[in-house]
Amino acid sequence: MKSGPAAFVLWLCCLVGICGLHRFYLGRPWTGLLWLLTLGLFGIGQVIDLFLLPSMIRQENLERRLDRVEGRAVVR
Repeated sequence: MKSGPAAFVLWLCCLVGICGLHRFYLGRPWTGLLWLLTLGLFGIGQVIDLFLLPSMIRQENLERRLDRVEGRAVVR
């Protein structure tokens, strides 16, 4: 289970110039890399993620639970 407060703390790292860590944490490495290289899509994506973060956390936790119920190994 991914933690909401941990994801928000990683989101806050953008204040020191390290954007996208929350996306790596939530299992989205490609967009995390994009955010890292473009400073959170020039800041706009980072602000939008502030509002999308709760749904991204719910989706990741739901996918993990579904993997567990279906008996698939969780590789994340």
